[in-house]
Amino acid sequence: MKIICIGRNYIDHAKELNNPIPKEPVFFLKPDTALLQNRVPFIYPGFTKDLHHEVEIVVKINKIGKHIEERFAHKYYNEISVGVDFTARDVQQLCKEKGLPWEKAKAFDGSAPTGKFIPISEFQDINKLEFSIQINGETRQKGNTQDMIFNINQIIAYVSQFVTLKIGDYIFTGTPAGVSSVKIDDKIDCFIEDKKLLSFNVK
Repeated sequence: MKIICIGRNYIDHAKELNNPIPKEPVFFLKPDTALLQNRVPFIYPGFTKDLHHEVEIVVKINKIGKHIEERFAHKYYNEISVGVDFTARDVQQLCKEKGLPWEKAKAFDGSAPTGKFIPISEFQDINKLEFSIQINGETRQKGNTQDMIFNINQIIAYVSQFVTLKIGDYIFTGTPAGVSSVKIDDKIDCFIEDKKLLSFNVK
């Protein structure tokens, strides 16, 4: 399986990092070694001093697809969850300044904690979902899927023009504004609406 991550998919987040607003989805990949299952501790990596959380809605692909038309994209998933795209912001900035790829800032081991997947049928409208992250019981970042620049079906249609989607692939759909640093001993909880789907500690 692979982890496909969408960048700059919320206008306010793009602005807070001084990034241009994309005209088409921006995506990058993480390996399966980036996965961190619910309630497994996250080990703070030694190569960064500025680790940021980015809470995101995660879609699980349930059938193989290539060159998927947007009107058929809804047939390729039936479960969603919430996840964290951890980013070593200081490492990423250095890579950007040198014009280098920045996978080492995004794709390192454990950088994609992912919660329990639940059927989309449990929600009235997945294009109007609130989601959030709490650090030590304080809401640090929250968003709503209605504010996505590109919705889930548009993302699936676009990505599938370049990369074949396979059963079990994850798509992290982008993060809203409010990213900030995490520290050792932080307790992290992530929610979709009032459902806590992901919980872990930073060690």
